[in-house]
Amino acid sequence: MNKSIVTNLVAFSLIPLGYFLNQPIILTIGLFSFSGALTNWLAVHMLFEKVPGLYGSGVIPARFEEFKTAIKTMMMEQFFSDENIDKFLSHEAGVKPDLHLKPVIEKVDLSPAFDRLVSVIMQSSFGGMLGMFGGQEALLPLKEPFITNMKASLFDLTGTEEFADLLKEEIEQPEVLSDIKQKISAIIDKRLNELTPQLVKEIVQNMIKEHLGWLVIWGGIFGGLIGLLSSIMFR
Repeated sequence: MNKSIVTNLVAFSLIPLGYFLNQPIILTIGLFSFSGALTNWLAVHMLFEKVPGLYGSGVIPARFEEFKTAIKTMMMEQFFSDENIDKFLSHEAGVKPDLHLKPVIEKVDLSPAFDRLVSVIMQSSFGGMLGMFGGQEALLPLKEPFITNMKASLFDLTGTEEFADLLKEEIEQPEVLSDIKQKISAIIDKRLNELTPQLVKEIVQNMIKEHLGWLVIWGGIFGGLIGLLSSIMFR
């Protein structure tokens, strides 16, 4: 049983208890406590569910599109602002930048680069001489060493501070930043369009319902205290 149900049951149980024991103070505390807990529970419930006859209920599903727009605005302004992109691209003084490009370089197929090198060699004056020693086939054993060494060179290049500075300077150009933000915005739009009103309701409900449950508890407590105070004042 959750906090809301327990609070409402405890508050409601005081009403018949006070009535049958002929205890006006307990009865008043129960009435005020139950009214406070019940109205707060209804307020929480109305955030997520449409209640017939109660205007404004089901506000989260009803405001689904506005909710998605608010998420996108928050992400673009808070997480992907020009300042935050700049911070992401920056590095602290004296700290070697790590752009995490090694996994990318590992997956890059450098075979076309080797083929292009072979083509250039064969089209040069050295190509005729190489033809005496097997021609283009004579260069094939160099392919794997070429690719291995080329990747190692790319690792070293992209790991330098100079490369990071050049990349940062290039990306910080206004037109480049604008293009990056447009692509990020398009990705966010695509993901948000996959959401449904029911899914949004469940996401928000799971996040805050547990905490909003305390509203019901405090509603019952403060309602009971008001009832106690009223019964003392008007005895």
